[in-house]
Amino acid sequence: MTGRTLVSSVLPDALLSSGSGDLAYAEAYSDPPGLAPLPEEEPLIAKSVAKRRNEFITVRHCARIALGELGKPPVPILKGDKGEPCWPDGVVGSLTHTAGYRGAVVGRAGAVRSVGIDAEPHDVLPDGVLEAISLEEERHEISTLPGDLHWDRILFCAKEATYKAWFPLTRRWLGFEDAHIVFDFDPPGRGTTGVFVSKILVDGEALSGPPLTALRGRWSVERGLVLTGIVL
Repeated sequence: MTGRTLVSSVLPDALLSSGSGDLAYAEAYSDPPGLAPLPEEEPLIAKSVAKRRNEFITVRHCARIALGELGKPPVPILKGDKGEPCWPDGVVGSLTHTAGYRGAVVGRAGAVRSVGIDAEPHDVLPDGVLEAISLEEERHEISTLPGDLHWDRILFCAKEATYKAWFPLTRRWLGFEDAHIVFDFDPPGRGTTGVFVSKILVDGEALSGPPLTALRGRWSVERGLVLTGIVL
């Protein structure tokens, strides 16, 4: 997919503008009628309610569009033992869905090490959730940021993207308390967008390649949604 999209706002400008074709993405704001899962995917949602089926089907439709831009065939996207999407050989990627949004980002393995994206409604977190997902230092830091954004939700969204980028490289759990996230804004004029760093507080040894000590990502608030993205 080309052109301005919500998910492109949280992907690295340098990679998108390089023309390398190593990163592709697609998104949808509703569930198009007539979509169906591939036969291999049907058992994963056979007992799911309609809402869950629609999310599953549409986000995988987005993923297959993005895979097509990498020259890959429309393969089934199944789940691993921890619920993570299973990508075809030579591909890394991430999926996300929330009310009114489904998105997928994929990259060529070798050029892209890992991807993590997340989307959330731009609303205040339910009572008690912020305390459960954050460090005391993070709560203090976001309390000093401009009050017209729901920083608790942006923090949660960044934590989710962090885990999605972390897990494929380590195959290990990363708790909310295991990463300290620090936010910053883009230069004036770019709207409600910015960057963040997830400082890993546990052993970051990866299955291959350098250890994960700090994951850098982007955040954006637009159309009532929060999006976060990490591309390594």
